[in-house]
Amino acid sequence: MDYKKPLDEIFDFLPPNIKRLLKNNIHLYSISAEEIRLRLNKPLIIIGSDSDYFVDSNGCFIHEIENAYLTTKEDIKNATEIIQNFSAYSFGEELKNGYITIPGGHRIGISGRTIVENGYIKSIKDIAFINYRIAKEIIGAADKAIDYIITPTSSIYNTLIISPPQCGKTTLLRDIVRQLSNGIKSKNIKGFKIGLVDERSEIAACFFGEPRNDVGIRTDVLDACPKSQGIFLLIRSMSPDIIATDEIGKAEDADALMEGANAGVKVIATMHGSDIEDLYKKIELKKLHSNYFERIIVLGRSEGVGTIEKIYDKEGKLLFKYLGQEV
Repeated sequence: MDYKKPLDEIFDFLPPNIKRLLKNNIHLYSISAEEIRLRLNKPLIIIGSDSDYFVDSNGCFIHEIENAYLTTKEDIKNATEIIQNFSAYSFGEELKNGYITIPGGHRIGISGRTIVENGYIKSIKDIAFINYRIAKEIIGAADKAIDYIITPTSSIYNTLIISPPQCGKTTLLRDIVRQLSNGIKSKNIKGFKIGLVDERSEIAACFFGEPRNDVGIRTDVLDACPKSQGIFLLIRSMSPDIIATDEIGKAEDADALMEGANAGVKVIATMHGSDIEDLYKKIELKKLHSNYFERIIVLGRSEGVGTIEKIYDKEGKLLFKYLGQEV
């Protein structure tokens, strides 16, 4: 994959000093950078796919903390102003969630001192920690999984992708949506109408309503909408064959997915976790425990981000495990 485009999108939101340092580092593209971490008066850290890197005052990667560039108060201030100017009308509202999503589907996480009213976070002030999470669109990411999702009658199984943070669940979901939406000629699979509820704007990365990522020609996107409400809306308005959404976890998400099942709509979703047991532990999703998901894909990092570790059927039988061993 070409990492230059995503990084160029991130550069637009970096404070000038740090942008200058990183623009001069030709190795930034080769390490498959996943995060750029700014912490007040602490070393600037780049999280790569296989290692963390400090950056010196010349913009070079180093492993010795003594010579690392320290993020300044001015860096944090400038970064916050850039982010705020981009999201002037919704910055305060988005701060409640602790992040904003920028063009390309990248997420900028923000942390500091919270302002709480009536038990709810109203805003964050005294910002001292900023995390630039770099989204990566990988065409073909679903190639190894797609055969397990398609039924013998050329429909699809209700599918759940389980993954720890930053192990590629959104990337896999996006490419599954793209392939099923376009149709797969080599497998004689026609294209499906897909309703995509993109609550965090990370899957399609819509900008003024237009997807920046490729989610297929038959996909209708509901951007920045709560999942439970969006699922109901798309079922009523867009007659999808499939509903796709990211990071389910609330009881109302389960209610909406069950409503979709009652309407004959198939579902592809993701959730945080490390294996199938995490689904059964989630009380909020108990309505989905009884064989709702017919395929459960577990991701990890055994062979890098996005490794398909295991695939289960609806009864918890292991169909596939890492190293390509079929069970």
